[in-house]
Amino acid sequence: MKKLLVRWPRKLQVGLLILAALLVAGVGTLAALGGSESGGNSKGGSTVLQEAPPAPRAEAPAGSDLAVAESLQNAFGAAAAKALPIVVEVDVTEVVRQNQSRSVSPFDFFFGQTPGGQGQQFQRQGLGSGVIVGRDGNTVYVLTNDHVVGNASDIQIKLHDGREFTGKRVGTDPRIDLALVSFTTKDEVPIAVLADSSTLRVGDWVIAVGNPYGFESSVTAGIVSALGRHADGASGVAQLTDYIQTDASINSGNSGGALLNLRGEVVGINSWIASQTGGSIGIGFAIPINNAKGAIKDFIAGGKVVYGWLGVSISDVGQQALPGVAEDLKLGSRSGSFVINVYKGSPADKAGLLPGDYVVKAGDTEVKSTQQLTEIVARVKPGTELALTVIRQGAEQKLTVKITERPAEETVASQDGLWPGMAVLPLSDAIRGQLNLPQGSKGLVVINVDQRSAAGVAGVSTGDLLLNLNGAKVTTLADFYRALNDSKSREVSLQLQRQGREVTLTFQK
Repeated sequence: MKKLLVRWPRKLQVGLLILAALLVAGVGTLAALGGSESGGNSKGGSTVLQEAPPAPRAEAPAGSDLAVAESLQNAFGAAAAKALPIVVEVDVTEVVRQNQSRSVSPFDFFFGQTPGGQGQQFQRQGLGSGVIVGRDGNTVYVLTNDHVVGNASDIQIKLHDGREFTGKRVGTDPRIDLALVSFTTKDEVPIAVLADSSTLRVGDWVIAVGNPYGFESSVTAGIVSALGRHADGASGVAQLTDYIQTDASINSGNSGGALLNLRGEVVGINSWIASQTGGSIGIGFAIPINNAKGAIKDFIAGGKVVYGWLGVSISDVGQQALPGVAEDLKLGSRSGSFVINVYKGSPADKAGLLPGDYVVKAGDTEVKSTQQLTEIVARVKPGTELALTVIRQGAEQKLTVKITERPAEETVASQDGLWPGMAVLPLSDAIRGQLNLPQGSKGLVVINVDQRSAAGVAGVSTGDLLLNLNGAKVTTLADFYRALNDSKSREVSLQLQRQGREVTLTFQK
């Protein structure tokens, strides 16, 4: 028997197939939408949409790319859900008197421009974020940035669930840019889990949570771009901490918010961004939470952060800072921090640390830079002994210093007793040019003098050439520090060349 092959019109074939599919699926007829929309199959002026099946959906095949991607997505979702309740909005009002035109601050983008005007007084409104880090009875503690709270006359805390409380300043510290505020409630509040930020690696996923531009409870994600970053000394950014760099978007209002790992644990406190526009360009910085843990305890105990103090002025060496020192003292390529001056009566002075020493190790840590040594000492509890290894006159020596509490910055800046109160460098073509010295001049030159020090009071000036110290010719830094630190002499007599004439100055050790 011959089979009869029937060919249906093409349009009719498509229509029957769609109808059959709808009948089998039991989903009925979709409402027709006028016009053709992208993503749909449009025939005869109507659009058929393909919708995902309602949840719960079947899991992606184990080990498939989709399963891996959805697993990561679920981790982000779980971390965000855990983090959102512990990040709060911090609204502040501060009374500010503008006495003169103000330089631009790296934190301006968090609060907007400050009005100008000679002697003008105004209220400054600020918006930032904070992290609930602890509780003692009915007192709840919120960690944020110092530049968020500042000298605010009014602090309002708004929780993720809408509850609002009046905040009270517990303590602030601009040197690490952290502040602790508190509010009182009998109700339950979520408390953050603080991670160990020392386990972070470059490339780790991180989540930033805060209130950028007032959009409360915003979540952005990125990776750890770098660790151990430091702010430029002239930037106005806190110097007694290192920073986590991240490309997670951080904008105005994020300051003081949380940087979290995929477990929803706090690894950092968002602090500032590098930007010429005031908006995020993917270079944000957070204070490692390990740097904040001790500060939280100090704030609660005494309202301030307690830092260790060594009592020296120190610097890196190299072509950018103190050129010629490493060569003159035969330090090689070894990293460390160079002691220029020592405060009399300080822990360093009592331990026998001398000008010209090169600190290469503090405790068990190899010193990589002056900034690192400053941070190490700052974190030492006052009254604790710290072992230092120094290079002195080409040989290693070990010293033990009993660290004391660091005075306030203004106290340190106003202290007398800086010894010797002067810095010298080997002459180079660059230095000769900067100081307008004759091209044939050789030896050592004074590049800095503290006017309150013994050297400053005696009349030593920047640009003086050193010829002799206590009768000994000094042509290298090794010569200079050997004669300066000679314990047999209680007096320093300098023979100098100043503007073509010789000058002799004497001062007591």
